[in-house]
Amino acid sequence: MTIQVELLDGTICRVVPKGLDLLLRRERVKRFRRASGWAVVGKDSIRLPDRHGSYSGPERRMVV
Repeated sequence: MTIQVELLDGTICRVVPKGLDLLLRRERVKRFRRASGWAVVGKDSIRLPDRHGSYSGPERRMVV
C-alpha cells in the first residue's frame, strides 16, 4: 500500500507508510491523503511515531 504525499516544495509522490513516518519526522510533508481526504500537517490531527521507540509507563495489559 502506498500513500499520496505532497511535500513542502509542492512535489507530489507516493510512499509506503514507513516513508511517510520518516518524512513527517523530518518535517518535509505539507499534506497526505487519507481515506477521508487530505490531512494537512499542522492543521489536522496526526499521530507521529514514537521517537523513543517504546512505551516507558507501567504495564497495564493483562499478562496470561
